[in-house]
Amino acid sequence: MELTVFCWNIFHGRDGPPDRSLYTRRAEWTRRTERNETHVQVNRDLWREYTDMLCAADWDIALLQECPPRWKPGFARECGADSYQSLTSRNWFARISWAIARGWPDLIGSSEGGSNMILARGGAGEIEESRDIAIQERKPERRTMAFARLESGLCVTCLHASTSPPRAEGELKMAAEKAIEWAGEDAPLVFGGDFNVRPYKSEVYAELERDFGLTGITAEDSIDHLLVRNIEVAPPTRAWPEAERELPQPDGRAMRLSDHAPVERTVRVYRSAPHRGSSPGPDGPGGA
Repeated sequence: MELTVFCWNIFHGRDGPPDRSLYTRRAEWTRRTERNETHVQVNRDLWREYTDMLCAADWDIALLQECPPRWKPGFARECGADSYQSLTSRNWFARISWAIARGWPDLIGSSEGGSNMILARGGAGEIEESRDIAIQERKPERRTMAFARLESGLCVTCLHASTSPPRAEGELKMAAEKAIEWAGEDAPLVFGGDFNVRPYKSEVYAELERDFGLTGITAEDSIDHLLVRNIEVAPPTRAWPEAERELPQPDGRAMRLSDHAPVERTVRVYRSAPHRGSSPGPDGPGGA
């Protein structure tokens, strides 16, 4: 069967205009919309806009990074998907931070707390097994990898590596080893997320291919990838053009969701006898 995998860092549910000068302290506190000739920057909850765009996209599996934890139930319900969430950093005093984020998302930013989320629907089937692991503890901030084995036989991971490339390289190699251990040597695996390392600046992707058989970068200058192992791929990974994540506004300008473009790729999965990885042990399920 052919399955489409979709990966998107959703920037804590905020908009990401190309003109960074539209982010102002005044707007953070007053919730005023800032404008230039082509784009707006808003300081309000964009749950509806993100939900509509995500649910309308053509995917069987969605991997989301920087996802507000409070959005998980609604995403799963409205997209008609099974879901699994791995909490990352800054998830303190949730009721207070969520209340602030609903009214002043730019003011609180990433301090609302974040998560990596896996959604599965359609041909992917339900999530049969899920686990997570901390690939970086709290120095400087917690980073996790979520793992799911789907009814279709496909295994997927969702992670958001550290912003420091040397640190991220080590996290990616650790996460790849754990993902293959959990999936099993022969299972089809998609290893996806925001890796925060550009291939043209690092040898880590060559190492992931040599040591773990993970292939298929999005582009040499990309940090968002869907690497595959034991999978036949259809077309290469496609990054959405900027216009595809923009919403027209009444004044003729555009609102651009997130500071990352979604990436997607279609894979061919052949059903086979179930193959389980190692027993959960101290790291999972949920043993981050």
